[in-house]
Amino acid sequence: MAGKVAPKAAAIPQLGWNRVRPARVVLVSGTESFLAERAMRMLRDLLKAEDPSLEISDLEADAYGPGELITLASPSLFGEPRLIRATGVEKCTDAFIAETLAYLESPAEGTYLLLRHAGGVRGKKLLDAIRGGLGDGVEIVCAELKKDSDKLDFAVAEFALEGRRITGGALRALVAAFSDDLAELAAACQQLIADASEEITEATVEKYYSGRVETNAFRVADVAIAGRYGESLILLRHAIASGADPVPIVAAFASKLRTMAKVSGSRGGSGQLAQQFGLAPWQVDRARRDLQGWDDAGLGRCIEALAETDAAIKGAGRDPVFALERLVGLISAAGKTP
Repeated sequence: MAGKVAPKAAAIPQLGWNRVRPARVVLVSGTESFLAERAMRMLRDLLKAEDPSLEISDLEADAYGPGELITLASPSLFGEPRLIRATGVEKCTDAFIAETLAYLESPAEGTYLLLRHAGGVRGKKLLDAIRGGLGDGVEIVCAELKKDSDKLDFAVAEFALEGRRITGGALRALVAAFSDDLAELAAACQQLIADASEEITEATVEKYYSGRVETNAFRVADVAIAGRYGESLILLRHAIASGADPVPIVAAFASKLRTMAKVSGSRGGSGQLAQQFGLAPWQVDRARRDLQGWDDAGLGRCIEALAETDAAIKGAGRDPVFALERLVGLISAAGKTP
């Protein structure tokens, strides 16, 4: 029986969003629109820095008319460099595919063609040709940041780029508060960079984003797991009163308890366990700290109660808030029953 054939690797460089470099053809792919927009701005700024006379033209691939690309790529009277930005390539017309493929056979001198493709199968023939080397381009991959560790790395890079110091606790609090929206996380990082004059600590994050942080689901979970029942109950009630949905609060508890269960009883360094369980090293260290005072029986009882609470808030119970408060009480006691 023949072996399974591995997918063919791209013939052109595939770079991260923060490693943008000019090329005659730049394919910006992936579903994370915030990173894609930033990568596109970075390319524009790089080209502008090389030559301030850069001419920038935009076309919509999903509303493309015959001849648009060749018209925009035609040499100007004074020979200024050109950047042509084509958006909506994932919804492009047949004419766009055909004319772009023809253009890539011999790209215009002094012209940079940027193609933004947000995912899907439309335009696959064009993407395959570019990735196969037609046009001698590069691909900027802007994949969605799904893991907390990826978002943490993003925030770390934001502060490192500006040479600012931020504590690990402050980073975790910031990422937890803005984990649902990468654009909001980036904006929060930039505000702290611009306004905070000294080292950024958890107190700094609390000062700027106290409402967001205090009502955050992970904040409630962290305080309960630390055994501070009264404080966790106040935070929970404040979150509910502020309009927070019980579902993501239970999800935060589930995420924390799952990580604790993975790490419990495991031996090895943080890096080794992180690789084994698909976590970041700081998550392993945090889980080990969280497990102090816990035993396997208590952890098991909390996981069972978590499943019951999840069912209760999704319709199986009459009072989801009471179910949450009961869960907070059990977790604050490390799963120990009276």
